[in-house]
Amino acid sequence: MTAVVSAARASATKSPHPSLLLIFTMIATVSVLMGAHVLEVFVWSLAYSIVDAAPAGTNLVYFAFVNYATLGYGDVTPVEDWKLLGPITAMNGALMFGWSTAVIFEVLQKTMKISSDIADSG
Repeated sequence: MTAVVSAARASATKSPHPSLLLIFTMIATVSVLMGAHVLEVFVWSLAYSIVDAAPAGTNLVYFAFVNYATLGYGDVTPVEDWKLLGPITAMNGALMFGWSTAVIFEVLQKTMKISSDIADSG
């Protein structure tokens, strides 16, 4: 996120349109966060694979996404020995979505301040 904010600052001095800066920065921020969440889901699916947490033939990426996003469809359930792994994944996902919201808000505030500074100076 530091890189996203730094890039926004660098392009802000060259941008005659502060609203375009805001749009570019928010798209970049949300894209980076979405990629980070998808990567984490793949890490969880790898963990499920390593410990054989789901029945044979289960799509582990789907199972990890359902748990991480706290959907809880219930169409795939973990094997008996790993029943707590799903709720742990869900807690992790809820925390990461909250963290992402805080990051988006922080980047939005910083970008709006930069845009305001540009408008005041120009």
